[in-house]
Amino acid sequence: MSTDTTAPAPEATNPDIPANPTFWNYVGYWFPHLVAFGYALVILAAISTQFIGTDMPCPLCVLQRMAMMLIGIAAIWMVGQARKGMLTLAGYARSYGLMIVGAMLGATMSTRQIELHILPGDAGYGDAVLGLHLYTWALITFIVVIAYSAIMLMFFKPTLPVAPTGNAALWISRILVWAFIIIIIANVVLIFAEEGFAWYLPDDPTGYRLLNPNLPS
Repeated sequence: MSTDTTAPAPEATNPDIPANPTFWNYVGYWFPHLVAFGYALVILAAISTQFIGTDMPCPLCVLQRMAMMLIGIAAIWMVGQARKGMLTLAGYARSYGLMIVGAMLGATMSTRQIELHILPGDAGYGDAVLGLHLYTWALITFIVVIAYSAIMLMFFKPTLPVAPTGNAALWISRILVWAFIIIIIANVVLIFAEEGFAWYLPDDPTGYRLLNPNLPS
């Protein structure tokens, strides 16, 4: 009578994850949180101007928010893969590549809006914050994201995100990610309420077309 003495196959591991993570691996893990949560705060501030300052987002404003959402989604995907121990160098590069694409699209929209109000005497669209309009601040953040992503890609191997052990780090990560998701959902709902079932937004929106379909186009 024969018995099978074959040892069970070892559980597959991710060869890209370092056996002994360094400080920079943890920096690489928390930075995407900072990007996603930072853009969540930016979008939350923009949403607040709709109710406090009554500045309705124009089509270019909406496109810039969509670019921020794309950047944040790429960042939290990277975080999710790192938590599972499944983030590879290829996935890391794709995430930052998508963040750069989103930032380039957003920078294009921001620059377009700046150029629309660049003539002397033009007060710009909406209220200024610390001397600059929201679309100018948006351009600054997009440039920062492009530079940051490029630097991380230059040093991709030592900065591959590795999730810290411990419940505290996991809960902090979950809170930051869910804060981004909730604010993004709120933003999508408000944009839908503003546009309603129309094919496009007017250049200078004055209200929520879903609630008031008779608003001028």
